Amino acid sequence: MQVSKWLAAGSFALLAFGPQWASATGYPNAPVKFVVGFSPGSTIDTVARIMGEALSARMGQTFVVENKTGANGMIAARAVAQAKPDGYTILVSNSSSITVNPLLYKDMQYDPLKDFAPVTTVVSVPFILTINAENPRVAGVVDVKSLVDLARRNPNTVSYGSAGNGNLMHLAGAQLATMSDTQMLHVPYRGAAPMEAGLMSKEVDFGFDTLSGVPLIKAGKLKALAVSTAQRWHDLPEVPAVAELGYPGFDISFWVGIFSPAGTPPEVVERLNKEISLAVKDPAVRARLAPQGNPLTQSPQAFRQKIADELKQNEALIKRANIKID
Repeated sequence: MQVSKWLAAGSFALLAFGPQWASATGYPNAPVKFVVGFSPGSTIDTVARIMGEALSARMGQTFVVENKTGANGMIAARAVAQAKPDGYTILVSNSSSITVNPLLYKDMQYDPLKDFAPVTTVVSVPFILTINAENPRVAGVVDVKSLVDLARRNPNTVSYGSAGNGNLMHLAGAQLATMSDTQMLHVPYRGAAPMEAGLMSKEVDFGFDTLSGVPLIKAGKLKALAVSTAQRWHDLPEVPAVAELGYPGFDISFWVGIFSPAGTPPEVVERLNKEISLAVKDPAVRARLAPQGNPLTQSPQAFRQKIADELKQNEALIKRANIKID
């Protein structure tokens, strides 16, 4: 993948607004549609609905959520990439759709940097490196070191589940194997929930689970060894980050971000960024977002750079791990 091509194209897109977008005074003066590529009740959908309600109250217009599910968020992303760039059709997406899918799928029909104007992230979500302590294959595993030692003694035997080939859970497991110089067996499932069920039924030895695993961890049915982000997760403060355990630089998170089509008036992008940032600072909104992830907003420019950096990081990791989509 030519990430440099995306960078150049994305920079050009920022300049190519034209005189028709000379003013966006009064935005929004009609309902705004949040397009979500995942089902109702998912983290992305929940974040979109929380932000939609908050922005409706702040901006005096209705923000409605439309779910266009399928293809790991690609159907929704394509729809927004091709929408009129007027600020009334907005994508709420996860990092996989923007910084992983373009590296694995040929027929994307959207370019992650050329076809979108990034607005901001809303939350950053950790994965939790989890085992089923009742699984006899991981007997004696109490931390990341003992898991890695087990894998080193048994090459290509210790297995980890993911939500699918090329999913961020897969990349997190591949990163751990790469950084620890071990060979681990990847087992793809058809989603995060089936992967978690695989852990519970002892089909796989460990996985980088989503936050849906927290109740199982607190109930003692699963054991958390580490979190995938650079900082600890506030709801499991005793669980260390992988980066604390001899793997500096290990930081794989799943963020939820907001995008408008490329060519959206810059003042509209800035207005959305400002109102979202202020909404996330509101204690009531922040409390609703907290179970979904760490609230995190940034400027459009910083978000664009984050996407570019992740594309490079994920491209290198996919090559090292030889991850391919058939």
